[in-house]
Amino acid sequence: MDTKTLRQQIREKRRSLSDSEREQAAFLLCERIARSRTFKQSKHIAFYLPNDGEMDLTLLIQHAWQTGKQCYLPVLAQPNTQRLWFIPYFPDSKLINNRFGIPEPVHSSKARLRKTLSLDLILMPLVAFDEQGNRVGMGGGFYDRTLAFLQQRQYWHKPGLVGVAYEFQKQQQLNTNNWDVPLQAVATEKNFYSSQNLKSLL
Repeated sequence: MDTKTLRQQIREKRRSLSDSEREQAAFLLCERIARSRTFKQSKHIAFYLPNDGEMDLTLLIQHAWQTGKQCYLPVLAQPNTQRLWFIPYFPDSKLINNRFGIPEPVHSSKARLRKTLSLDLILMPLVAFDEQGNRVGMGGGFYDRTLAFLQQRQYWHKPGLVGVAYEFQKQQQLNTNNWDVPLQAVATEKNFYSSQNLKSLL
């Protein structure tokens, strides 16, 4: 199946889930991640707000706030909107929709930006994944461009990259491009899939 068709089919299936199905899956996934050593040991964590039927991390964000972790959300960089910045996210943060209709924190200066390489963990949305750590996103390439520096590292320590998905989004094998940045693991409501021997951390 070509990537365009795969993306369309999974997005349709994701959007067709009932509210109760979404809530149950989100609860199980957030509980699974919250118990992991990777999450417990991370202080600066980038999340995302759900769009287009993506897995909802609201419960995990609330847990992170309660346990003293610093939360961040991705925003479209200015003026280079092909990359992402990461802005601190607080319970009282004001949000505004970006050009894709995705809420992001209101920001007016670079002073509060967190350098991507200084984040401990990035929880990333995706459309499809395989157990080798390959990921199909929405097609914009924002995360790949933002994280391209990781491909230059011989040893990759942080930020840790964990994809977040429903179990049905798993594929046997995905086609890849040389600019794709692989995930270290993927969390679903049913399993953790580790591509780089992170099972001891998860």
